[in-house]
Amino acid sequence: MGGDPRPRSAATALAFAQTARRLGAAARAEGLTVPAFRSPPRLQGAVRTVRHYPGGAVISVVLRGRALADVTADMVEGVVRANRLRGDEAGRARAALRDAARRDSTSYRLPSDGARMAERQTQAA
Repeated sequence: MGGDPRPRSAATALAFAQTARRLGAAARAEGLTVPAFRSPPRLQGAVRTVRHYPGGAVISVVLRGRALADVTADMVEGVVRANRLRGDEAGRARAALRDAARRDSTSYRLPSDGARMAERQTQAA
């Protein structure tokens, strides 16, 4: 009767990675800078942090013990903040990013190892 202590639809590393890929693709399609995503934040006690670097940003969110919907909301807001969007522009971006995040993860096909390597090399260049 111990049950699983995670909340319903708990955020897992796999769900986080899939959501990050979908949000990255949506951000790119919207002409936004695609941030990197990681977990957990380095700042003790923070649920979400955004660190700006020349040429990009890193969004860190807590996964453990949180619902995937809450983690996804933090990731979406992180993309908006990383791109310093405001007003209507931020609203449009949030809507597009939320829509992308809701897409069925079973329809998302992970790229092959070769495609991942090429993508990393392209992003590093």
